[in-house]
Amino acid sequence: MAGHQFSRDPQTVPHVNTPNRRIQTAIPAPGTRAILERLDRVESRSMHGQLPLVWDRAEDFNIYDAADNKWIDFTSTIFVANVGHSNARVSAAIKAVVDRPLYSCYAYGNEIRASYLERLVAFAGAPFTKAFLLSAGTEATEAGIKLMRMQAQKVGKRRRGIICIEGNWHGRTMGAQMLSSNLAQRDWIGYQDQDIHHIPFPYPWSLEGTTPEAFLTQGLERLGGQGIDLAQDIAGFMLETFQGWGAVFYPKEFLQAIENSCRKNGILLAFDEMQSGFGRTGRTFGYLHYEVTPDLICCGKGMGGGVPLSGVLGRGEIMDLPDVGNMSSTHSANPLVCAAGMAVLQELEDRHLVTEAARKGDLLFSTLEGLRQRFPHRISRVLGKGMIAAVLFHSPATGEADGPFTSLVAERCMQKGLLVVHTGRESIKIGPPLTISDAALLEGVEVLGEAIAEIDAS
Repeated sequence: MAGHQFSRDPQTVPHVNTPNRRIQTAIPAPGTRAILERLDRVESRSMHGQLPLVWDRAEDFNIYDAADNKWIDFTSTIFVANVGHSNARVSAAIKAVVDRPLYSCYAYGNEIRASYLERLVAFAGAPFTKAFLLSAGTEATEAGIKLMRMQAQKVGKRRRGIICIEGNWHGRTMGAQMLSSNLAQRDWIGYQDQDIHHIPFPYPWSLEGTTPEAFLTQGLERLGGQGIDLAQDIAGFMLETFQGWGAVFYPKEFLQAIENSCRKNGILLAFDEMQSGFGRTGRTFGYLHYEVTPDLICCGKGMGGGVPLSGVLGRGEIMDLPDVGNMSSTHSANPLVCAAGMAVLQELEDRHLVTEAARKGDLLFSTLEGLRQRFPHRISRVLGKGMIAAVLFHSPATGEADGPFTSLVAERCMQKGLLVVHTGRESIKIGPPLTISDAALLEGVEVLGEAIAEIDAS
């Protein structure tokens, strides 16, 4: 996101007043610059670069600033607010714990944790029988790495390699960042774990007539040419459930071929479900679209409904590889987040939000396809499933990816009362709360279309 600098100066924009949006000041609203400059002085710049909107409050699928401007939220912060911002049930659950009072109890037992883990395991279903709770998604990824390598150690593999997919993203801690193929972003580490390997992602435009199975074979043969034996040298596959930046899902055959290779060679199969879990894709977890059975899933984001909750779920014999005290954390499974997590599961189930995400996803993608047909010179692809989508933009002159145009569209959307995910490249991502009304969903896509038309004509 460092590639585009959004103006913090208030711009006079048309006022908007609908049931779902309200723009009644210049945008960014007066006072925004002052707050962002205060943050500049005291906060690491790594936290900066977003669209210049200072949040004052957020409710359900709307965001408000201090001037009471109101946005339709197509971000869910960053795919966190699956059950809606400031969900009443989640808020009540947290308040009940605070009023007890009980904020934290380290690894000592508490009833809330027991109840939540029982319900979480039931929600995930077979083959998952145990879970380990953490605070951030990248911690869950690290725990997944540890469990895969401990399994390889247990069975006596020669090495403890992990195969990842180029372009996938798993977090910013050291191990998680090594799983990324972005050399520049992991250059700070100073070395690369020689037992972390990458194979190409099967983009639709990369297959070029090659079957998904053959594409995987080519990637694995490249590793074989480096002396890597799957049965002896690989502990696990770590896969982001879809390619995050563009909501690009794998061909089903590609992942089924990976699963077959895992079973044949004694390799664990793990999915990073940070963005895709807890109903986001119209299934409880995104891996279900592929008709495969992973050994581990690493979760976060929508898991806590807005509080810092993440976790790893797996088969009991894998989850119990670490000895007592060997995998714990100060704030893991504290009563506050467990109560929030329980409320999230109750909301998903009682309001049928997973099936609603599938239904609304059909509505979303039909309208986005209409935009693609309206702007074929600008929109190259619409990708995703359920309530996660990406619109990819290209230059009409060259056909190449057009990040600058995309940033301008995202900024114009903000000026019109719609907040989208600005990726910093040629994609705009869309991931509203699963609770968004059909009317607001359609209105948001209409605003996106207006923004594209206006920037295209400028």
